[in-house]
Amino acid sequence: MSSASGPTFDPALDRAYDARGSVASFEAEYAALVALSEAARRDIPVERDLVYDDASGMTLDLYGAAPDRPVMLWIHGGYWRAGNKADNGFAAPGLVAHGVAVAVMDYSLSPDAPLSEIVRQVRQAVVWLARNGASHGLDTRRIHVSGSSAGGHLAVMTLPTGWHEDAGLEAGRLGAVMALSGLYDLAPLLRTKVNGWLDLDPENARNLSPIHGLPAPSDAPIMLSVGGQETDAFRDQTARFETVLAARGHGVRRIEMPTFNHFDITGTLADPDGALTRAMAEAIKEITP
Repeated sequence: MSSASGPTFDPALDRAYDARGSVASFEAEYAALVALSEAARRDIPVERDLVYDDASGMTLDLYGAAPDRPVMLWIHGGYWRAGNKADNGFAAPGLVAHGVAVAVMDYSLSPDAPLSEIVRQVRQAVVWLARNGASHGLDTRRIHVSGSSAGGHLAVMTLPTGWHEDAGLEAGRLGAVMALSGLYDLAPLLRTKVNGWLDLDPENARNLSPIHGLPAPSDAPIMLSVGGQETDAFRDQTARFETVLAARGHGVRRIEMPTFNHFDITGTLADPDGALTRAMAEAIKEITP
């Protein structure tokens, strides 16, 4: 294990990965997202607290379910140790306006759950939607996935195909994947305070890094974005992952968001005309006409 309190702790690297410290007022940024989430629950029909994983008891909220609507799973950030589905309802309004239902999930948080278990739960949410979405009227030919920050990492951890077979998920069921401000190579985090709760060693960090576990290319688009006002570390994570995806032949698309930071970039999903909303809606229509 490389502990944040141990000799490999790097204060400069820690600052580079300090998402909260990259904005003038985290409290104000988060309050704005909570307000958008509260509005979503007022304005959109939502089925709450649907258990998607019997083993952990974790649940999701399903916004805007209607006959034959495709569905996107949204995974919140919070460095794997914070956040909840209630405060992430903001991810729903934009896509619901385009005729796409949105499932917003909770997952067990670190350090109570190891990162491998969190990854398992996210994958199980995909399986649950594939198996049970039709009973809510949804078009489950493809399950689309998106997330931000730690949620961006978790979103792309649905890409490797080995787990699909183990879970009995048919080939081709995963749809468009969009990751915002994601963490794709976990090795740098071994030298930050983040590893104080993740408790990763170099081997686990590599095994749980999407940049090292990519599947063969498919027809499902992968979209990446990172705010232009984010730290160099977060922008570098996205740039390096995009390069690796392209080298492997994936149809990766970059959505430029130059004026946004690590937090307000996610709030744009509440806007039907936002660049991220439109990119996901178009990608979903492209592969599930």
